[in-house]
Amino acid sequence: MSRVSSGARHAVFAPVGGSLGRVDAVVRRLGDAIALGLLADGEQLPGESDLAALLGVSTVTLREALMALRQQGLVTTRRGRGGGSFVTAPGGDRPAAGRLGTLLADWSTEELRDLADHWAAVSGAAARLAAERTEPDDLAPLHRTLEEFEAAGDPAARGRIYGRFHVELAAAAQSARLTREEVSIQAEIGALICLALGGADDRTQVAALHRALLRAVADGEGEQARTLAEGRVQDAMGRLIELRLSDSG
Repeated sequence: MSRVSSGARHAVFAPVGGSLGRVDAVVRRLGDAIALGLLADGEQLPGESDLAALLGVSTVTLREALMALRQQGLVTTRRGRGGGSFVTAPGGDRPAAGRLGTLLADWSTEELRDLADHWAAVSGAAARLAAERTEPDDLAPLHRTLEEFEAAGDPAARGRIYGRFHVELAAAAQSARLTREEVSIQAEIGALICLALGGADDRTQVAALHRALLRAVADGEGEQARTLAEGRVQDAMGRLIELRLSDSG
């Protein structure tokens, strides 16, 4: 059984669009899904013609995108019987502190606050709609993701799972657009989110707050779920902003 909900997978394989070129859009969509663990290590992608049809692109475009993903080490292609394109997930080692600091320095505090507002709006809307539309039995992927978060010992892995939780929350809202937007946000904030999750004590606190969010969703408490989701996002981004200010001080 896939650890990812059908709603999240539907968002990954929906037709691409937006302002990016078609090749870049496919690379971004599949690369983001792999980085977040929405596509598992070793998973075989649909055949070229099927995948091109799902994404709404030509087979030529898809082949160029797969070539780029192979160059990035995110996809491996095997020839012959039983062949195809397979996901090669990135390693779980935490990026060096210096690299994370450099990545954070690329963001201004104004940009981080703007992203925080956007992310909070998306996650808050997703949580409210999930509470209104989702049956408690449909929340199994979110509970499973939260268990993975609690068990993860590696900060980078926790960051990826944290991002996947928010994607699954949007999928529970039964909104493909919100889900794709959440995937895009998680890819944009990338490895930096692990800086906001701290150590074991913070992990326990974050997990407890997410469990409260899941209870609100399961109980159909839309406004409470929205408030909790927005609060989690603002808290995480607030920590990043504090780190950015301290680094520039």
